[in-house]
Amino acid sequence: MTSMLRVDQVKVVFDHFRALRGVSLDVAQGESFGLVGESGSGKSTLLRAIAGLVPVASGKIAVGGQVLGRKRDKEFYRKVQMVFQDPYGSLHPRQTVDRLLQEPLAIHGFPDGEQRIRRALDEVGLGSGFRFRYSHQLSGGQRQRVAIARALIVEPSILLLDEPTSALDASVQAEVLNLLEQVRRDRKLTFLMVSHDLAVIAHMCERLMVMQNGEAVESLAASALGTRDVSQDYTRRLLKASEGFVRT
Repeated sequence: MTSMLRVDQVKVVFDHFRALRGVSLDVAQGESFGLVGESGSGKSTLLRAIAGLVPVASGKIAVGGQVLGRKRDKEFYRKVQMVFQDPYGSLHPRQTVDRLLQEPLAIHGFPDGEQRIRRALDEVGLGSGFRFRYSHQLSGGQRQRVAIARALIVEPSILLLDEPTSALDASVQAEVLNLLEQVRRDRKLTFLMVSHDLAVIAHMCERLMVMQNGEAVESLAASALGTRDVSQDYTRRLLKASEGFVRT
């Protein structure tokens, strides 16, 4: 399998607090890879380190075989996009959906903006009727669909998904997860998904890494969550805390 995203012994330090302690992972092209663990385990910090939103103290990150420097350039953000947890906070309240989608197109110099905006809204199940609404006129699920459309509109290869449905109602969660799964298949995208919900990871991902205190505890196939074929006590405790989830 071709490696699309590789993290090698990455460390992140905030004021002497070691948020990541030498984390490594390798995500294949077209794979959906999950990160699980309790709050404070370093899952979201790892995503932000990849995206260039927090400084990396040491270690290497490579996308498509190319090692990244300290700063991310425009070409990186053309390949790698991030969808955040909070659809209420990630969209500018004074910009219409149209303006929110035009901005990345302008940054990356796409000439066919009109066509791309229409296609992006259709792809996430909103349609042109939502184009000139403001975010306060949208439900939480609709806002997250706009955030997904904004990420997809520049045709990235990798999506970093930071708890993309945790702020949504259960019924809406399922709709957004199904949308993401369909988009990944259609576009052959690579996903790195953070979630505290083991059922979400079991449904969406082929493999996962369990994190605790900024370190990798173990890596395993997502199917192992259903069979409880795990090797570490910490993973067993996570499974016990998630009693009742069913792999679908």
